[in-house]
Amino acid sequence: MSISKYDNIVNNIDQKGVIQFTQDLVRIKSVFHTKKEGFNEEKVAHFVANKLKSMGIEVFIDEVVPGRPNVIGIIKGKRDGRRLLFEAHTDVVTEGNPEEWKYPPFEAIIHEGKIYGRGACDTKGNLAAMIYAVKAIIDAKAEFKGEIILCIPVDEEGMMLGIKHFIKQGWADKVDAAIICEPEENNICIYQKGALRVKIVVKGKMAHGAMPEAGINPNWGMAKILLELEKLQQKEIKRLGKHKFLGYPSFTPTILKAPVQGEAQINVIPQECMSTIDIRTVPGQNHEIIKKSIINIFKKLSKKDGNFQADMEVLEERPWTETSPEEPIVKAISEAYRYISKKEPIYNGVPGATDGTFLNSWKGIPIVTIGAGNRLIPHQINEYVEIEELVETVKIYVLTAMLFLNEEVW
Repeated sequence: MSISKYDNIVNNIDQKGVIQFTQDLVRIKSVFHTKKEGFNEEKVAHFVANKLKSMGIEVFIDEVVPGRPNVIGIIKGKRDGRRLLFEAHTDVVTEGNPEEWKYPPFEAIIHEGKIYGRGACDTKGNLAAMIYAVKAIIDAKAEFKGEIILCIPVDEEGMMLGIKHFIKQGWADKVDAAIICEPEENNICIYQKGALRVKIVVKGKMAHGAMPEAGINPNWGMAKILLELEKLQQKEIKRLGKHKFLGYPSFTPTILKAPVQGEAQINVIPQECMSTIDIRTVPGQNHEIIKKSIINIFKKLSKKDGNFQADMEVLEERPWTETSPEEPIVKAISEAYRYISKKEPIYNGVPGATDGTFLNSWKGIPIVTIGAGNRLIPHQINEYVEIEELVETVKIYVLTAMLFLNEEVW
């Protein structure tokens, strides 16, 4: 395999272009707010679509819900072959208090080799990188087999409506592999933690705080559930140990609210108590078994206390994923990384879910998550992406696509 034959593409990427395009993307506010008109991904989606059209790419705009469109780009090779999908989302999380930022969060200021701004790292820099990787291939008139599909969905930071719609509409059919463009310091991430989010409501009876015997306090029941979940967490940690790339499984109470409706008062026993549990799973765990274990906790507590009553609702379920190092897409990225960086690749895992979760779990598509950006920076104040690493990412994406599509790895 002679990788050097692709040097003319790799060495002629438009570095100034990818920097400028990243800045342009960051400057378009795409924080989704349900109650604020114009605060969604629509403007940035159309900006990206116009860029792809200017490159001669076949573009489809697919509205997921009103005002929130996915963008899909298709680039066809000279002959039939593999289909490679690149994915990067358009939405970003809230900037929080802009006054706490060193630089304004939507001005994309460059300072000491870094582009600062909300979304620069997660994941507009990598969105720019995948587009400019394709641009380099098109500009070089490079021949490849198969197809490159650019998936640019909405709502990755929410319920992942964009990627779910993309899959349901058939866009992922016959895709052979996917690169998920997220900030991972160009580590080659072949695992992802799963996420099981549940809401637990304990029923009670409202009463005066001075006369607790007249009511049923749901807070005691919730406290017992949380203690049992902590035991379940420790049991799973003991059973599975620490995963090499993902760490430990976890059961994390996040929201605790009583009463569920109405104002809380210090002298009133609430009618109900609600808690959300953010469960993060690793290989070896089964979500169905976990759900049954929680129900069994309820049954055990109700046997001890005839007044105990609790219900569980599954809010979202995202299975853990695993991609074999022997998959051609992993081999292609590994070879590309070695050639570009002159270093051995670092294999890793994603501590949270990505849009790739559903590409893998719903369609069985081998996924690898890789991109520029410090893994700890997303969602923080003063978010940034390093330009040098971003340029490296473009090169890795270019070379990976050529190696994979031209079937130089098996």
